[in-house]
Parts: sequence; structure tokens; C-alpha cells
Amino acid sequence: MMGPDDVLKFWLDECGPEQWYATDPALDETIRSRFGATWQAATEGKFSLWLTYPNGALAYIILTDQFPRNMFRDDPRAFGTDRAALAAAKSAIAKGWDMRIDAPARQFFYMPLEHSENLCDQDRAVRLICERMPDDTSLLHARAHREVIRQFGRFPHRNAALGRVTTGAEQAHLDAGGYGATVRGLQAAAAA
Repeated sequence: MMGPDDVLKFWLDECGPEQWYATDPALDETIRSRFGATWQAATEGKFSLWLTYPNGALAYIILTDQFPRNMFRDDPRAFGTDRAALAAAKSAIAKGWDMRIDAPARQFFYMPLEHSENLCDQDRAVRLICERMPDDTSLLHARAHREVIRQFGRFPHRNAALGRVTTGAEQAHLDAGGYGATVRGLQAAAAA
């Protein structure tokens, strides 16, 4: 089983920003094989000690928020530990631990808020990034996540994996390019 330093070394140093949001089956398999058992242990409530210091909390959040999205694409397990990640992120932010981590890694404290289907969490993510990472490109994506939740109250691209019925408006959104189209629309509005 891997420890917090293993998670951080892999995600921050080996992968880095160029791979964090890429869709890469080889990377997904690497994460599954190296961290699948560790993620499973987290689902069983292990690693509470990770949540007692900033780097440990960051590693826990990456393990429970980012890794399942790679390990389980198009599968409900991709979102299975979102609540744990969100609780850990909120606790760490309340303690100011996010500010003890340099950008760009700091953004991972805010990602569980961006992945939440709650508009209050979305608003908080945008506000935190504006205040604590004002020069970072992650603000565009925080705003795009919030816009999708404003429109639909949930992320339509999750519907199939979660067995949810897609509404006509959601299908039109997906057919028009989904989240990517939202990002491009916000970019165009900012440039105008």
C-alpha cells in the first residue's frame, strides 16, 4: 500500500500539470495498478492520520478526488469517494492548509468543491481561486464547472455512469460539446 509521499511524488512530480487533466488510458492503468489498493483502503475509512497535516491532506484529496476519475472512467466508482474528498478539502481549507502548499498543487484543495453538484460549493471554489490563486488558469475551469451546475444542477456528463436520466436540455448541452463548449464560451465572453 502506498503512503501520502508516494501519492504526491507520483502526481506532482512524475505526472505534473501536463498529465493532470489528460485522457490517457496508459496513465489510468498506471494509477489503477499503483494506487488501486490504496484507494480501496481509503473507501474503508483508513488513512485518518493523513488528514492531520497539510501534505497528508493534499495526498488524501488527490487519492479520493483525482485518482478515481482516472481509475474508473465512465464508472460510478469515479465519483465514489467524492464526499470524503470534499470533507477533507473543506477541513483543510478551514485550517488554512491550502495556503501552505504552493501553486499549482494548491488547486487540488479546491477541486472537490468544483466536482460537487452543489452550487454553494461551486461559488466557494471560484471565490477561493480568485483570492488564493488569482493568476492561475484554473479559474476558467472553476467558472465553467459552476456554469454547468447553474444551468443543470448537476453534471450531465455523469448521467450515464450514474444511471441518471438525461433531460432534453442536458442532451442538447452534451451534443453541443458539453463541458468543453462551456469552457470555450467563457473564453469567448472574456475576450469580447
